[in-house]
Order: sequence, then C-alpha cells, then structure tokens
Amino acid sequence: MDEKKTDRRILRTRQKIKETFAHLMEVKGFEAITIRDLTECADINRGTFYLHYLDKYDLLEKSEDELFEEMERLTDEAWEDVSRDQFEKVNMNEPLPFIIKLFEYLEENYDFIKVLLGPNGNSAFQVRVKEVIQKKMLDKFLIHSHPEHMLVPLDYLVAYVSSAHLGVIQQWLERGMDRTPQEMALLLSKISNFGPAYVAGLKETVEE
Repeated sequence: MDEKKTDRRILRTRQKIKETFAHLMEVKGFEAITIRDLTECADINRGTFYLHYLDKYDLLEKSEDELFEEMERLTDEAWEDVSRDQFEKVNMNEPLPFIIKLFEYLEENYDFIKVLLGPNGNSAFQVRVKEVIQKKMLDKFLIHSHPEHMLVPLDYLVAYVSSAHLGVIQQWLERGMDRTPQEMALLLSKISNFGPAYVAGLKETVEE
C-alpha cells in the first residue's frame, strides 16, 4: 500500500479515536470510560485501538502532549515577531499576536480542549495550560519589564494574569466560542493591559 495512504489512514484513525474520546469524556467523565466504550463508539476493533495507544491513560497523555507541543510552537513563532516597541505600545485596538494565535488554536481544537478544561476534564491539563501561559508571559516580562517601576512582585503578577487568562478561555469555550479569536484576543489584551477597574468603567483614565 502507498505509504502516504497508510499515513493518512493512521491519522484518520487517531483523529476518530480522539474525537470519540472527547465525546465520552464529556458524557461520562474520564474515569468511567472503558476501552470497550471507545472501540464501540469509534466503530473500530480493540486491536486497532492498541496499535495506537496502550490504554486510555496513554491516549490522554499523548493527546495532551500533541496539543501542548503545537501550542508552544505557535506561540513561540508569534512572540518572535513582537519587538520591544510593540510590547510597550500595546493599544486598545491591537492585541499581541501571542494571544490571537492562542485563541485560534483553541478554536481549531475546540471539542477536545473544551472537555479537558470542563468539569469532567483533567485538572492536570488546566495546570499545564496555566504553566504555558505563565512561561510565555514570564519570558517576555523579564525581557521587556522595568523592575524599578513594578508595583507588585513579578511572580504574583504572572500568577494573577495566567489565572485570569485561563478563566476567560474557559468562559469562552463554555459559551460555544460566541466571539472570534481576534475579538477574544482584544478583550483579553484590554483586561491585561489596562486592568479590570479601567475596562469595567470604574476608572476614567489609565494611569501613566
């Protein structure tokens, strides 16, 4: 058989398994899922499943790893194009490309990520998402920040912002992605860059 056709078949089978896995996690929760559930719902035999994964834990781990590898690659590429001047002159109409790329990727993988970040998902996945956000932000803050001007310790600031980002992402997923990735990136950038008090209308100006 042609190697490309074989590769496409493997990719289709894995995608089908992951889609079925996401559906079952949403319905039953991870712990209640059995291999029989997966094979019957995906309409494959057990042998086919075990050609790709050792068990449901291996399936979860590999699926998450694939998501994070791609997420980190995309965000790294986006950050490469951000100069110090752009970082310091973020305005109300131009979100940072890192945020846009993040939401675009979340949109492309909506079904699986929504489940992983939802009530029947994996709490460890949520921790990893926060860690990715923290790392990407901390790296840039360390490069572009002015320590003498900081009002709070950097680690607390990064922890606050990353938790806020995750909360906004979860809200967006729960609402069925009711805004575009660009709209969400702008919304999140406004909150991050100008503060909750200003965007809520409690302050009339942003302090210089």
